[in-house]
Amino acid sequence: MGCNSLSSRRPAPVDGPFGFVVIDKPAGLTSHSCVGRLRRCYGLRRVGHGGTLDPAVTGVLPIALGPATRLLPYLPGDKTYRGVIQLGQRTSTDDLQGELLEQQDWPHLSEVELKQALAPFHGAIQQRPPQVSAVHVDGERAHARARRGEVMELKARPVTLHRLELNHWDPEAGQLAIEVHCSSGTYIRSIARDLGDAIGCGGCLASLRRTQALGFHEHQASPLPEASETLPEPLSPLMALSHLPQHHLDKQQQADWRCGRRLELNQPSEDVVVVCNPDGTMAGIGHRESPKLLRPKVVFDAAG
Repeated sequence: MGCNSLSSRRPAPVDGPFGFVVIDKPAGLTSHSCVGRLRRCYGLRRVGHGGTLDPAVTGVLPIALGPATRLLPYLPGDKTYRGVIQLGQRTSTDDLQGELLEQQDWPHLSEVELKQALAPFHGAIQQRPPQVSAVHVDGERAHARARRGEVMELKARPVTLHRLELNHWDPEAGQLAIEVHCSSGTYIRSIARDLGDAIGCGGCLASLRRTQALGFHEHQASPLPEASETLPEPLSPLMALSHLPQHHLDKQQQADWRCGRRLELNQPSEDVVVVCNPDGTMAGIGHRESPKLLRPKVVFDAAG
């Protein structure tokens, strides 16, 4: 089996499940509570998620099991969402879960006019996070300060909207359905708020579903399991690391790799390389130290 294989087998010496389970997070639960559920279901201590979802948001939540938690920083950060924006309302949280601060009529816009209003949000933009967000302010999360009644001047940050599509516009309800493919750190609630401000009537997020995150997609997601249910089979980390180059070890290199020795490559490599065992399973992650020298960074099944 070659290194490009999407084998779901874990390295033999790893005890317990190894890989990623993609949960279709239901509304009403925090991402942390989903991690806790899987920790109990799989009997693991090392469980971590990639990309927090607000309790009201549903959809793709990749969760790493066992040693796969070490791979979370290497997964692609882009995410995809489908959401509905409500015009005519401003809230304390920039979504319908917050306190209503202002309500007014929205203008009668054609679909062409609405697309024109959305145009400035395409590409690389500066975006101000919501007051209720995970952004750190003086060492504390913004949402903790906001819940104490503080109003903060949060600095705008660079984000990128690779794709922003208008899927439907209901002028009677003042609701537009959008699909967004964006960089890590993008707040869809901020898009709703800023679009409403640009139009002049206010806006907030009515609903949101994440359809892709960290290289995993909606069709790969499973319902959040109960302890008594059959648990989803973990997916191979290779499925989400296809954006990185791969190096296939021979048997001598495998022995060196397990001992933490640097590898000499015949060709210059990228800065980060996925390293695979001779049987196609994942051996770890290497970082380029020089044009033809690869240093082990994450090693599964280390010797000794």
